[in-house]
Amino acid sequence: MNSVTAGIAEIVGGIEAFDDLERAHIATTLSWMAATDDVFRRVKPAVPPRHLVSYVVLVDPDAGAVFLGSHLLAGLWLPTGGHVDPGELPLAAARRETFEELGIEADFDVVGTDPLFLTVTTTIGPSGGHEDVSFWYVIRGDRTREYALDPREFGEGRWFDIEELAHLESDPHMSRFLAKLDSAIGGRPTGTG
Repeated sequence: MNSVTAGIAEIVGGIEAFDDLERAHIATTLSWMAATDDVFRRVKPAVPPRHLVSYVVLVDPDAGAVFLGSHLLAGLWLPTGGHVDPGELPLAAARRETFEELGIEADFDVVGTDPLFLTVTTTIGPSGGHEDVSFWYVIRGDRTREYALDPREFGEGRWFDIEELAHLESDPHMSRFLAKLDSAIGGRPTGTG
């Protein structure tokens, strides 16, 4: 295992699992990383067929709201974020993607700079069928502010009350992420649908 992959494996191992599925995703990811250093997407859309992603979830914890974008390729309401570049650490990817897709500097003061959540998901859409190993980072937003998303990736963006997300076409792990977020920030925001 090279030093970058070893550093990322250490990050994965430091994530406290919220439930049995996240525990399984962490174990799967650690086993995968022990077997290969080929963890970064090298060729779009899916080479190698499993690779690293950093989600960046913009949250207004005081308003109990999450900002999502209508992702053009996936056809889902998703957080901002993207693929971790070769040799890049997931936190650096989260900072870069925040600036590229939202035009702001990431403020990690909601739960800190460590990823809150980790998932392994088979993608859908025109380039679907590969697996994203996603680090879920949380950044602070302000529901009263407008955020312009990168139009090359998103059709529109909007704030959602936490309760609205239960019936939204989004990442299949969104409700679990919201439950873990709720637990991590002591009950703000409320409800996960």
